[in-house]
Amino acid sequence: MKKISITIAVYRNEGALARTHATLAELFAGALSSYEHEIVFVDDGSDDRSLAELLQIRERDARVKVLSFTRNFGQMAAMLAGFEHATGDAVINLSADLQDPPELIPQMVERWSGGSDVVIAYRSERADGFAARLHSRLAYALLRLSIPKLPAGGFDYVLMSRRAMDTFNAVDVRNRFFQGDVLWAGYPTSLIPYARQKRTIGRSQYTFWKKTKNFLDAFLDASYLPIRFISATGVVTAFVGFAWALSVVVTWALGRTPFPGWAPIMMSVMIIGGLNMLMLGIVGEYVWRIYDEVRRKPNYVIRDRYL
Repeated sequence: MKKISITIAVYRNEGALARTHATLAELFAGALSSYEHEIVFVDDGSDDRSLAELLQIRERDARVKVLSFTRNFGQMAAMLAGFEHATGDAVINLSADLQDPPELIPQMVERWSGGSDVVIAYRSERADGFAARLHSRLAYALLRLSIPKLPAGGFDYVLMSRRAMDTFNAVDVRNRFFQGDVLWAGYPTSLIPYARQKRTIGRSQYTFWKKTKNFLDAFLDASYLPIRFISATGVVTAFVGFAWALSVVVTWALGRTPFPGWAPIMMSVMIIGGLNMLMLGIVGEYVWRIYDEVRRKPNYVIRDRYL
């Protein structure tokens, strides 16, 4: 029998975990009964009773594995830990709160059995607020400039075959872009659209600043556009400066005072100064990530393993 691993990152999901486990257990007792399975929960330093709930689930089901971090390292770190401890022939990453419908798993497994090494369930629509939907659309519109094959709504819900999973795990970098790394390998891929459900238990821990940090990680990891933006801005600024200087010389030759007053000078100084600060910020983001790579700190620290 082939084995399927389900990996689930957990952070402050108290109250939702037992229902998630029950839903998965029902699937593997029914439509997926011909497969062995394991469920790898990774507690990302939750400060509620999530870990206690996971340990209660493990007492009832020996196929459940639990990893517990020393502190909160972030969703990407929890996902990586789950992937590295998954032993199945296929690995599925699933959210802990059932916003990603487990009912799609049989269809994903069927696509995998049909030859797809990567099966992506992507968000065609989402039951979130206007601000969250707008942020998502803008972010993915920019990311798709560098990765045209990236689904417009993005994805976290994905199945990877063992060889695709091994390739993904072999990429040892920090501040990585999960979706870009999944598509980068180029394995046969299938897409399944779905509507992301509204959270019914608890509230999202995915704050605006976490979203912004993840977007920067994705944009800088997957794209050379920021560096090219700096080059293009330099060319445009130099051209505008040359045109300005030429207009000053021509106006002086005609005996008129070019652009009288302080306003034009202050405008040019502030615009060029702002562009310089923006460019330094972009370069600083790259330098910080290089420094983070050089330090070679682990992506996470595991406090306890319940395997």
